Order: sequence, then structure tokens, then C-alpha cells
Amino acid sequence: MKQQKSHYFKWGLTVFLTVCAILAFYDTFYMNGTLQRYLGKLVTVLAPVLYGFAMAYLLAPIVNWIEGLIRKGLKRLSKGQEPKLRGGLLRGVSILLTWAVVAYLLYLLMSVLIPQLIDSVAMLINNAESYYNKIYVWVTNLLEKNPEIAGWMETNLENYYNDLMKVLTEQVLPGAQQMLTTITGGIWTGIWGLVTFTTNFLVGIIISVYLLAMKEKSLARCCKLLYALLQEEQARWVVRATRKTNQIFSGFVRGKMLDSLIIGILCFIGCSIFSLPYTPLVSVVVGVTNMIPFFGPFLGAAPSAFLILLVSPKQCLIFIVFIIVLQQIDGNIIGPKILGDATGISSFWVVVAITVGGGFAGVLGMFLGVPIFACLQTLVKYLTDRQLEKRHMPLEACEYVHRDQEPMPPEEPPAPPTETN
Repeated sequence: MKQQKSHYFKWGLTVFLTVCAILAFYDTFYMNGTLQRYLGKLVTVLAPVLYGFAMAYLLAPIVNWIEGLIRKGLKRLSKGQEPKLRGGLLRGVSILLTWAVVAYLLYLLMSVLIPQLIDSVAMLINNAESYYNKIYVWVTNLLEKNPEIAGWMETNLENYYNDLMKVLTEQVLPGAQQMLTTITGGIWTGIWGLVTFTTNFLVGIIISVYLLAMKEKSLARCCKLLYALLQEEQARWVVRATRKTNQIFSGFVRGKMLDSLIIGILCFIGCSIFSLPYTPLVSVVVGVTNMIPFFGPFLGAAPSAFLILLVSPKQCLIFIVFIIVLQQIDGNIIGPKILGDATGISSFWVVVAITVGGGFAGVLGMFLGVPIFACLQTLVKYLTDRQLEKRHMPLEACEYVHRDQEPMPPEEPPAPPTETN
């Protein structure tokens, strides 16, 4: 009777999940996306919690490292005996020191970077007129040396001018008042968004402290709940899959952040040695865009090279050569040392993951697409290997290229029936 109820429960759960999937698919592609709006609202409400989880996940190794150092130091002071501390005191001190170190590093970074960034932006604005004159001279010389291009541009510019005047009189001027209202509303929206982000970030810091303080207890309770809901074999499989996912994400996300920080610092040092313009701004752009795998170095180098080109073509060439050398050092020395084989996927699938992730979630999707795809690939490989092992077939992929040309293995004859007296 108990097995029959369990069988009915599984079938009911399967039907329920299938119906939910069909409704979600129908709402996404054929309706107004009500489910997506509700999910977006849920993410907005839970933003402080998500920020807290992200910060706790990134800072957990630092907390563990500081806690281990303090424990070793106290053990040496107590002459090899295990230090007796009140519960939670050591963890609280470790969290406090971690956030103190993070705050101090951010303060040093901002105190050095922000003034130079302001100077770089101010210099860019002040030199805008000279940049315009340079571009104007380049275009004028090009047109004087190529009269065919000049005639083609004159003809097309006249057509574009007529179209532009038509657009201005029929569309732009009537909508100027509405545009002004939109811009004013956009400014207030931007200010409110900044205030909301700051509030959520501060609340997220508080949440991260609580999560770091009780991470072992929370993990134990989640495992207990998992073993209570699932059978032991299924619970073990879920725990192993979660550990593997954490290994991939932690190795990639934390490693990529450290790698990008190192590249930004090396870029700042190199640009300072070569006395290149906009050194702080260029270093920040190169370091931040380096977080995006594969395409990141190109996304950061292109606008930086253009800015330097406006000042000096010679320095632009030096910058391009320096960035190529820096990326080679990163790809062959720094990256493998820090990241290792964190994802285990080829370059082709990295490009696919970045493209798909960027299409769905923008820059964040381009960054997280690679570890997510690596987790999916690991899951598919595990399920494939398990099915092949059940059939007693080889696990190497090369064994199946010419398998269709091999003779089928003979089927085993059925066992003779046993005689019973």
C-alpha cells in the first residue's frame, strides 16, 4: 500500500511539473510574459539577499584562511594545546578582519584611482575640440586626395541632409517636449536607482555577515533537509553534483577576479612605464573587461587604443603591442596558474557559452555563461557515462567513430531452463 502511494505521488508530481513547464513555455512565447515580470519583481525584492549570498560566497575562503591563521597562532601561544574559545568568537573576529581588509583595500584603490580617473576624464573633455580638429583634418586630406570619394560623399550627404530635415520637422520637434519629460524622468530614475542599489548593497553586507557566521550550520541543515526529502542514493547524488558545481564556480569566478585584478595592475604599471595617456582609465577598462573570457581583452583594448590614437598614433602602436604581449602572458602563464582547468571545456564551447549567455543576460551572462555551461557539460558527461557503463560499453569517445563498421557482438544464448524434480 505504501509503495502504491509513492508511485501515485511520483506520477502526480511528474504531471504537475509537466503542466507548469507547458504553462511557462506558453506564457513566454505566446502571452505578455507575465511569469517573467513576476520573476523580475521577485529578483528585485530579493536583491539584498542575492548581494549578500554573492559577497559571502566570494569572501568565505578569506574568512577560512584568516580563521586558520588565528587558530594556528593561538595554538602556538598555548604551547601546542588546542585553544579554548567561546563559540562564535573566533568566527566573528575572522569576519571583522576580513571586512576590514576589504574596506582598506577598496579605500586604497579608490584614493589612488578616482582622482586619476577624474583627471583622465577631464583631460578627455578638455581635448575634445583638438580631437575634433584632428579628425576633421584627416577627413579633409582624405577627400582632397580622393576626389571620387568626395563626390560620392557630397551626393549622399545632400540626400541625408534632406532626410534629416524631414525627420527634424515631422518627428523631432513635435516630440521635443515629450523627450524633455523623458530625460527629466530618466535623471530622477537614475538617482533613485543609485540610492536603491546603495541601500541594497549595505543590507547585503549585513546579510553576508550572518551567512558567513552560520555557514556550517546552514550547510548541515540543508543536507539534513535534502536527506529527509529524497532517498539516500538520490540525496548523495545531489550533494556530489552540488560539490562539483561549487568547485567549477569557485575555481572560475574567484580565479577570474584575481586574474583580472593582476592584469589591471600590470597594465597600469606598463602604461606608466611607457608614459601612455589616460593610464588609470585604460587600466580600469582593461582590467574590468578581462573578466569576460575570450572577448574581454578585445572589448577593453579597442576603445582604449582609440583614445590613445587621438593623442598620438605612435603611442597607440606601443599600447597595442603591449596589450598583445600582456594578453599572451595572461593566457599562457598567469591564467593557467590561477584558473588551471577550472571549467574543462574547449575554446569553441567557451565562445558558444559567451554568445548565448550574453544574448540572455548581457555582460553578466557573458561572465557566468562559461561556468554554467561547464556544469551542464559535466552533468551530460556523467549521465552518458553512467548509461554506457550499464551496457558494458567503452567510455572513450574515439571508440564510437568507426563502431558502425564493426560487426555486432554475438548475442548471448538464453540460459537453459533448470529442471525441477
